[in-house]
Amino acid sequence: MSTVGRIGIKEGELFVIMDPVGDISPTEVSPEQGVYKDDTRFLSRLELRIEGMLPRLLSSTVKKDNVIFSADLTNPPIYRPEGKIPRDTVHILRERFIWHDTCYERLSIKNYNQSDIRLCLSLHFGADFKDIFEMRGVSRLQRGKMLPAEVTDDTVVFGYLGRDGVKRYTDLRFNPRPQRITPESVEYELELHPNLNVEVILSITAGYERQAEVPDFQNALHLATTKAESLRATTVDIFTSNEHFNEFVERSKADICTLVTETPYGLYPFAGIPWYCTAFGRDGIITALQCLWIAPEIAKGVLRFLSVHQAEDFDDENDAEPGKIPHEIRKGEMANTREIPFARYYGSVDATPLYIVLAGEYLKRTGDLETIREIWPNIKAALRWITEYGDIDGDGFIEYHRRSSKGLINQSWKDSSDSVFYADGSLVKGPVAAVEVQGYVYLAYAHAQKLSRVLGENTLVLDIQKRMKTLKAEFQKAFWSRSLGMYILALDGEKRPCEVRASNAAHTLFTGIANKPYARKMARVLLSEEFFSGWGIRTLAKGESKYNPMSYHNGSVWPHDNALIAWGLSKYGFRREVLRILTGMFDVSQFVELRRLPELFCGFDRRAGEGPTLYPVACQPQAWASGAVFMLLQSALGLGFESETNSIIFKNPMLPEYLEVVVINNLTLMHSRVNLYLERYKDDVVVKVIDKEGDVNIVIYK
Repeated sequence: MSTVGRIGIKEGELFVIMDPVGDISPTEVSPEQGVYKDDTRFLSRLELRIEGMLPRLLSSTVKKDNVIFSADLTNPPIYRPEGKIPRDTVHILRERFIWHDTCYERLSIKNYNQSDIRLCLSLHFGADFKDIFEMRGVSRLQRGKMLPAEVTDDTVVFGYLGRDGVKRYTDLRFNPRPQRITPESVEYELELHPNLNVEVILSITAGYERQAEVPDFQNALHLATTKAESLRATTVDIFTSNEHFNEFVERSKADICTLVTETPYGLYPFAGIPWYCTAFGRDGIITALQCLWIAPEIAKGVLRFLSVHQAEDFDDENDAEPGKIPHEIRKGEMANTREIPFARYYGSVDATPLYIVLAGEYLKRTGDLETIREIWPNIKAALRWITEYGDIDGDGFIEYHRRSSKGLINQSWKDSSDSVFYADGSLVKGPVAAVEVQGYVYLAYAHAQKLSRVLGENTLVLDIQKRMKTLKAEFQKAFWSRSLGMYILALDGEKRPCEVRASNAAHTLFTGIANKPYARKMARVLLSEEFFSGWGIRTLAKGESKYNPMSYHNGSVWPHDNALIAWGLSKYGFRREVLRILTGMFDVSQFVELRRLPELFCGFDRRAGEGPTLYPVACQPQAWASGAVFMLLQSALGLGFESETNSIIFKNPMLPEYLEVVVINNLTLMHSRVNLYLERYKDDVVVKVIDKEGDVNIVIYK
């Protein structure tokens, strides 16, 4: 049930942001409401009224599969010449879903009075065709031209000619025909007989040409539901003895399936609704890593998509260099006119090494050498970017420094302008060598070495081995801080340290670049009161100069950040610490709507009997927040794959007290499939094979 805030649904490249009633009614508090496609708001208003009044909300929700939004509404007291209609006499079931660039809505109206009722039901609408960056506060000197609205007996069409020369249209169709129709509204004079149902159906199509027709409501609903079911059927099925945890897992899986978008190159998880509903390199890679064990096809789609969009030339205005993996790809009017640089923008220092990491992890998980051969030239180009262009000053570390006049100042995952700073709070001077990026590069080298060996490029293997050894040794000298008890945040352009306790340093754990004694010390620091809020690990420790639990990157808690940290802790054997993080995130899911982890939340200390403090403009759903639970569970179980020996591996698996049993079905590797039953016994986990097809090996280390 949702009673406050905004609600989003998505299918393909269309998404809708609405209030709990189902209205699209932008306000100062929630200006982002609308129907969007390709970074453009195609519908900016859609309000349902009964006799000119807002209906009363009983409840609303998004169903478990994320396909349908539904709201139960009723009438306020209505006074008509023929008499009063008491409140709660008429029930309206409002249902909405999306299929192929069309948003469908059905209003089912039922009269629970004992006599006939007449009332006026109206829908009020409008379209402004604003770019998503306008919604985010970027001012424009000029906009395109609104075209005259076209009205027939049962349709209204809005049109807009953008400054990019592109015409955009919003088609509204009404069934049955309304009694009155204008460019701003329709009205139905309804005769409601006792206990009989009346339906009004609306479709809203967003596109670049006039639409002749669209599938009817019932057919489109069947297609949308079938697609959602087929996508979920290809993923690993997880069921536990804890019903609340099951709901958490199921909503996370549904959110991933919602955000995954079909491209010509495979599936790609768009980053988040509403602000980031497009392809981001870093977000897509990390989401694919999180979901690799439950849905490896996502990783394949991400790798192929990013390979096609890899930079081939230098382009300073887009921060592009040969071999670099894109940060962000946009399709809106402001991107097309270059008012913003993000049509195809490469200002991300970490997407390129993480791309190689994903390729290596994907091969371990699937054994799909054919895909790796297909993208091998792109992997080598990414490796060349690291060795030839990523190291700006030739010191062996990878740095970032923007060239674009409109690009991002900070180009690691914390890309806010104030997220990298010195101990005194003053902002860093670049080029910047971010701590986690050196770890990503180290792991990219490790995977590139294995891939080179598999593909027979042995001279490349020797070069990478040398680089790995040097990087690890120099990294310890330059980045370890004895006084902090962890690695520093970054080095500036003059190699001065940013001696700041930030969660970035913990990403070195999953990469293997951290020395084990240092990893042990960091594990202690990360789970201390300065970092761990009770819900999760903060992006910045309490006591740091710029610490603010309400900031975007300087003290908040990000689920994906915690999942990556847990993955690293697991690799060094710190399972109990992993369980604390998993438990914190599970607890968060008990307090948020739909059990959906938000992009981030505030880093205040946990208070007894209260939920976490939410961050008002966080994306929900957000791909790498939705993927966090899968990486957390994998880390607790020490779950890994070895495709060359067809082995599924559990290293010192542990489960929290609230998970007595975990059942994993449809887990595939190579040409094998297995169903597993995991049962907690004190600090141990017993792994049983329920069913097996093929010669897969289940290996357990304790």
